[in-house]
Amino acid sequence: MLRAVMSEEVGKALRSVVERVNQAAARRPKILPAVPPRLVAVSKTKPPEMVVEAYRQGQRNFGENYVNELVDKASDPLILDSCPEIKWHFIGHLQKNNVNKLLGVPNLFLVETVDSAKLAERVNSSWQRLRGASTQRLKVMVQINTSGEQSKHGLPPEETVNTVKHIVTKCSALHFSGLMTIGRYGYDLTLGPNPDFQMLLSRRQEVCDSLKLPLEDVELSMGMSTDFEHAIEVGSTNVRVGSVIFGSRLYPNSAANTPNPSPAPSPAPSPEKTTKTVSEEAAKKMQHLTVSEH
Repeated sequence: MLRAVMSEEVGKALRSVVERVNQAAARRPKILPAVPPRLVAVSKTKPPEMVVEAYRQGQRNFGENYVNELVDKASDPLILDSCPEIKWHFIGHLQKNNVNKLLGVPNLFLVETVDSAKLAERVNSSWQRLRGASTQRLKVMVQINTSGEQSKHGLPPEETVNTVKHIVTKCSALHFSGLMTIGRYGYDLTLGPNPDFQMLLSRRQEVCDSLKLPLEDVELSMGMSTDFEHAIEVGSTNVRVGSVIFGSRLYPNSAANTPNPSPAPSPAPSPEKTTKTVSEEAAKKMQHLTVSEH
């Protein structure tokens, strides 16, 4: 009975989000690349059973913020048996000492949070070693701290082009897929287009101009539960949505969500930790917010 209820709730929520994603994509200005948005279901703190239910509803891309939780979940027998085509995205801060552990994850699809040339080099060398003779390159995104907040991880925007160039020219085992940002929390969309999203659009243009890359080949990962529709409207090709699909999360005052914690400073709050309900008025205004590529 509980499983049936969970299946119905997850399925209904997922279908609603997919419809909202499609509607937002249809509202995008024609000047933007016609790249269908990818929905990443953020399953952080949620049990394997909920991942399986979303998978059964057709969802394939799932995101996790913590390496240890992703390792455990991706290796769970239920998920391995029930979700053979699952694609895991790592969307949290990646420390160098966790690279090998992360790259051993079954069905790892994309690392969205490479935030330095040195981290890229570590990921590159580890992937070469782990994959042996395989020619498969690992997809990575470069994370940009568009808001300039000290609590956020990511490159300073002005270092974007040089870091991407380093990955493209020096990291042969990696495939540069695009740019990612978290942005400031709680931005009021009634004030206008999100400046963090505009910043990422601008940096993509600079990267493409400098490295002679087609605009449609460089993805933008921006937008979460509270603003994914607006993000898609202004150009996002990859949105990370958790609480709207799986329900809100509880964060007990323990290390349960960050297994084997180290004495290093805690990472910035995850994209899905703070959830807000966007008012109907804000949602209506959000539908009409657009920005250009330039």
